[in-house]
Amino acid sequence: MSVVVVTDSSAYLEPAEAARWGITVVPLQVIIGGREFDDGPQIDAEGVATALQEWQPVTTSRPAPQRFADAYEAAAAHGATGIASVHLSGEMSGTLDAARIAANDALIPVEVIDSRSIAMGLGFPVLAAASAAAQGATLAEVAATARTTAATTQSFFYVNTLDYLRRGGRIGPAATLLGAALAIKPLLQLTDGSITLLEKVRTTTRALARLEDLATSAAGDTLVNVAIQHLATPTQADTLATHLTARIPKLNRMLTVEVGAAIAAHTGPGMLAVTISPQP
Repeated sequence: MSVVVVTDSSAYLEPAEAARWGITVVPLQVIIGGREFDDGPQIDAEGVATALQEWQPVTTSRPAPQRFADAYEAAAAHGATGIASVHLSGEMSGTLDAARIAANDALIPVEVIDSRSIAMGLGFPVLAAASAAAQGATLAEVAATARTTAATTQSFFYVNTLDYLRRGGRIGPAATLLGAALAIKPLLQLTDGSITLLEKVRTTTRALARLEDLATSAAGDTLVNVAIQHLATPTQADTLATHLTARIPKLNRMLTVEVGAAIAAHTGPGMLAVTISPQP
């Protein structure tokens, strides 16, 4: 392929799928008790959950710009003529800035794209970009595909508690809206790159039902790809996937994905999300 797609590990693409499309994945850093680990290869969600239960300090960090520079150099060495580098929201991480720093000195043109999302809200734009690249699209066309897919993709999710998101400074306006009511199970959404409060619910059962309704409404009569993302809740994720498969009239693809360490550090166990993305 003349255009190569690069992303970061917060997309949580299956390794086989990333390999199939020639996508390079640069890992975020997860820091536990002062020790740094690569998200995915060196630490998973279970490892983060154990650290949180043991009250060890857990944080995340962007990849060093050199990691992106190495990925861009490798792509150029293998014959790429351009790179579409698609990443999680710049509102949530400095990853985008690290990619831009590396892009300034790359040997070939690099388009750095802010998905304004995370997990499969990032993953679907990455896959759409890789598909366009495989069909011979130019760098500008691949980048436009990623941006268009990202702009039309919606993500809704809930967590057992806002405490982890609050600690990491990731909840934005939701922090003031909920105040001390952290026992409520909040339904949240990604809006223009940030996490915002959508609704407050009392039970997990109600949260699952509302996620199902929100996803069905978002899909409408459009041909869509859907991803159910979870953290240590496989049964609930499978139930939601089954219900949505029956309810969404034009379902192109259904994925169920367990997120990894970088997201686990900020949400804690029990996170459940649904992402709806129109098929390009």
